[in-house]
Amino acid sequence: MLLKHCANDQAKRDRLRGCGKSLVAALSARPYGAAKHGCVWESDMADVNRGNRPLSPHLEIYRLEWTMALSIMHRITGCALTLGAVLVVWWLMAAATGPDYFAFVDGLMTSWIGNLVMLGSLWALCYHTCNGVRHLIWDTGYGFDLATAERTGQIVVVASVVLTVLILVIT
Repeated sequence: MLLKHCANDQAKRDRLRGCGKSLVAALSARPYGAAKHGCVWESDMADVNRGNRPLSPHLEIYRLEWTMALSIMHRITGCALTLGAVLVVWWLMAAATGPDYFAFVDGLMTSWIGNLVMLGSLWALCYHTCNGVRHLIWDTGYGFDLATAERTGQIVVVASVVLTVLILVIT
């Protein structure tokens, strides 16, 4: 594996072999978990000011932007779709179980809280689909400038609400 990383450079391979040990012995002498970057081991690099600075930027540094909020919402709706799918599967399993259990589950699903959860799941599905189309457009290389990204984000939110209402009216 190590030779594959350095195979394009004969001098690097010779340097690895010239340590007086076999390659297996040289590799086993490295500390466990030492990551390899090029031909320099991470454990050989200096640990400069690791304790004095954060490992990653914190949320308090950032101002919540429209595109950031939409990205977070895309992840949340993706998780919410799982909840909606579990409830639909529960309802279908109750239908297969028997009339008494189905009446119980159907009563929960058609109550005001069940309708609210299903409405939220429907909106999550519409939003996630519209935002997925937006991401597909981004995959083609279009829409990355800030003005276009914000505008398409607004279109996604409006389209998801319109689609949700349209589906509710049709059904």
